[in-house]
Amino acid sequence: MKIAVPKETKFKENRVALSPEGVKELSAKGFSCIIETGAGLKSYFTDEAYTTAGATLVNDKTELYSQADVVLKVNPPLPEEAALMKKDSVLMSFMFAATNPELVEVCVKNHITSFSVDAIPRISKAQKMDALSSQANLAGYKSVILAANELGKIFPLLMTAAGTIKPAKVLIMGAGVAGLQAIATAKRLGAIVEVSDIRPETKEQVQSLGGKFIEVAGDNSVKMEGGYVKGVSEDFLKKQQELIAKHAAAADIIITTALIPGKKAPVLITEEMVKSMKLGSVILDMAVENGGNCVLSELNQTVVKHGVTIVGESNLPSLLPLNASELYSKNICTFLIHLATKEGFKWEMEEEITKGSLITHKGAVLHPSVKKEVLA
Repeated sequence: MKIAVPKETKFKENRVALSPEGVKELSAKGFSCIIETGAGLKSYFTDEAYTTAGATLVNDKTELYSQADVVLKVNPPLPEEAALMKKDSVLMSFMFAATNPELVEVCVKNHITSFSVDAIPRISKAQKMDALSSQANLAGYKSVILAANELGKIFPLLMTAAGTIKPAKVLIMGAGVAGLQAIATAKRLGAIVEVSDIRPETKEQVQSLGGKFIEVAGDNSVKMEGGYVKGVSEDFLKKQQELIAKHAAAADIIITTALIPGKKAPVLITEEMVKSMKLGSVILDMAVENGGNCVLSELNQTVVKHGVTIVGESNLPSLLPLNASELYSKNICTFLIHLATKEGFKWEMEEEITKGSLITHKGAVLHPSVKKEVLA
């Protein structure tokens, strides 16, 4: 099978779906790899590195897609890109299918089979395929570095002849993969770290990293599915905001990470909370691409409002493209090798990983989350 990797076209995207090391791994399994010229340059992978690893370079994107049995991407292809794929070929990328109906429609219409890496079940045997976690881990690290850069003071306690500098206070909202890495990074830099999460089971993880857990009494409205929060009531969010408001006023940095798959990000930081913060404080909103956890954040902009710097960087993993691409490449290679051999796909339709990640196949929508959207 021919595995094709096009250059990513999304704004501010520096990652590539397959590293030269990934090419070596797939070539050893008998797959043939074709790479669009220059696809890896923003991740610091030269064209020569790909050819040395065993790949063939293709200059023209249309030709690349027309040859491909399988297309590997990071971001969902634009509908017009997907339309270039040949009938019965396979797409593997982040798709966020429930919120990307046009792409799903093109895949159905053109008989393109699509697997979405964001839909891979979060089970132990799929850990090496978990691209959401690998990318979120890097995003959590980079969020602290960016916020520290915007802050006009240092993180650690510092005693000098001229006086003592108090440590910075960092408030992290959400203790998922990104949040936990943000806690660890902020602690390493010497900050006092407080953490809020609506899942009580995260308390132990937060404390093990040296963070102080801010506990909000849970209620029956908190719905969990596959390790994610799927929904919470307005009443619960109000309680959370009231408690967080006190801690926000004392924070030097707030990092928000809360997302609900397929829905707009919940508002955690109101304008009143921003106004209560100290002059020169920083908010980094990791959910800005999904509407934002802070009402004043702006997509891909760093703005100052009420004396507070608000960072709205939408693609944090892309700011660490070398590591992000290496990890994503390992994720997607493991995923592909699980699903297929060099002769073709296994089509084990009831197997847990296949069933959980398969979005479209043979002109039909198969994934339940997308079927609901289609019916709606």
